[in-house]
Amino acid sequence: MTSGGPDGTALVVLDLQNDFCTGPTALARFGKDPAVLDTAVAGCIRAVAGARERGVEVLFVRFVGDPEHQGDSWRLRDRALGKQPKCLEGSWGAEFHAISPAAGERIFTKRACFDAFLTDGFEEHLAARGVGHLVFAGLYADVCVDSTARTAFQKGLHVTLLTDCTTALHLPYDAVLRFMRVVYGARTTTTDDPQAWIAPVLRPEEDSCALPPG
Repeated sequence: MTSGGPDGTALVVLDLQNDFCTGPTALARFGKDPAVLDTAVAGCIRAVAGARERGVEVLFVRFVGDPEHQGDSWRLRDRALGKQPKCLEGSWGAEFHAISPAAGERIFTKRACFDAFLTDGFEEHLAARGVGHLVFAGLYADVCVDSTARTAFQKGLHVTLLTDCTTALHLPYDAVLRFMRVVYGARTTTTDDPQAWIAPVLRPEEDSCALPPG
């Protein structure tokens, strides 16, 4: 089986779905200038096109929030905050927005959870494809993107966040980007940066855990 892309890189597009990107549910939840969401979506479209052109594997991750998938803590939180379930299976809100997977591109479904590593087969797919570098696009930087990037870092994968392909929902976006750089060592850059698509390399002379020669 071939690797996910050059240097074991894959693009992960998270939750680019109607209920997060457009329409009354998305706009009421976002509560900010909808043009910000439009800009993130446009960035995702460019990122997917760029990945395909470079031969980088594109992985789509979708969310479904049906009550039967929710744990007790999720349902209690929604009841306390008056939240309604989003991206119900089979609904317009759960459909991909603006771009869809091409033939052969994998789709992973998160069932009432944030982290793509909690979906069936996601981590196993990365391992089988030799992927060690994840490039992230999609929504939201401080929720599902952060949750997946955090696990990726803890599992030893390199993290790149495309800053023109996402935005934050609850926290100041600049603070989220700084947090990812400081805590996950994430590279934060834009789609048109060629380095975004190249896995970082830890050289022996930079590795403090490497044994001394001799």
